Amino acid sequence: MKQQIVIAGSGFAGMWAALSAARAVDLAGRSETVEITVVSPAPALHIRPRFYESALDEVAPQLSAVFEAVGVRHLAGWVVDVDSARRRIEVKQSSGQGLTLDYDRFILATGSQVFLPPVPGLAEFAFNVDSLESAQALEAHLGSLAIQPESRMRNTVVVVGGGFAGLETASEMPSRLRRIFGDCSRTRSIILERSAQIGPEMHPEARDMVDEALSICGVEAMTGACVTAVAPDGVTLADGRRIDAATVIWTGGLRANPLAAALGLGSDDLGRVTADGMLRAVGKSDIFVTGDVARAAADSAGNVAMMSCQHALSLGRVAGHNAAAELVGLPLHAYSQPKYSTCIDLGSWGALYTEGWDRQLRLSGAEGKAMKRQINTQWIYPPSPDRDLVFAIANPGYEVFA
Repeated sequence: MKQQIVIAGSGFAGMWAALSAARAVDLAGRSETVEITVVSPAPALHIRPRFYESALDEVAPQLSAVFEAVGVRHLAGWVVDVDSARRRIEVKQSSGQGLTLDYDRFILATGSQVFLPPVPGLAEFAFNVDSLESAQALEAHLGSLAIQPESRMRNTVVVVGGGFAGLETASEMPSRLRRIFGDCSRTRSIILERSAQIGPEMHPEARDMVDEALSICGVEAMTGACVTAVAPDGVTLADGRRIDAATVIWTGGLRANPLAAALGLGSDDLGRVTADGMLRAVGKSDIFVTGDVARAAADSAGNVAMMSCQHALSLGRVAGHNAAAELVGLPLHAYSQPKYSTCIDLGSWGALYTEGWDRQLRLSGAEGKAMKRQINTQWIYPPSPDRDLVFAIANPGYEVFA
């Protein structure tokens, strides 16, 4: 009877966990005795870092061919429960039927989702760019505004949240609105941030660049702005001000998929399960956590992996390798990712590329934009379905952002 590695999720971490596990099994010559199954709604990688864009036709590349090339099985569905005592998971298949799977090693890679606090009207009336479906809904909504009578409310978009997702969404918005309404229309794009600065986690030099970029793109920045209510026609702020807007986009942070908390192992304030140095869930040696559901030390200086595709790419490789290595007798690989960089698209102005945990500015404007384009369209996409190529870059020590 084959030993079973089951992976929940086919995002950046889940995909690379599967490919790295397949590599380890192949290295050990155990392909006939170990089976790897990925459970997700569809065998596709949703390129979430691009959901702020208007063109959404190339942001869900298929994974069937690359999985087939390395012998990974895909099961269409969702993991809805984990019985860690019996080493068993419950799956709701896309067909609607239930299914039980036993595992020898389980890898949780279900990612994260946008955090929606209990702000009146937020869930009902705000858009977001958290998933492909929500990005498509936003694009359809914006397109539908073109047939409505012109008004200040129709022509105004409010983006709530001055972090990376908010900055990229807001910076793109003026050009999107011009394409929809025409260059002569008077549009208004506003970004709201509750703290005293836009991009509060950035280095001061980079923040100055952000301010310049927003101004050139035509985005109004409002700091110290806390949204207390969302309606179909705008937002209300804590100080009583109201902004009329037909479009409100929420980018107020992420939380780990609820399945992480359902493991019953405890979680941090972002809902992530604490992982040991090999990415085992602390308290359950046969369960590995990776990507956005894992709270993992990135280095020896106290930095923790971020909820980002950059970290998920390496977290996935390490978790997949280690889960398989334990079964086939290979050495394990400790997770470490001391290098950290960011690249933020800032619309027509260009982009910012920073390095280090203090986000020191390295590239800006057109140079930054070229780097962002390379990251978004090449580095984070799935590999070609070539077995040798896949195994060459599925190594747990491979650095994508080297």
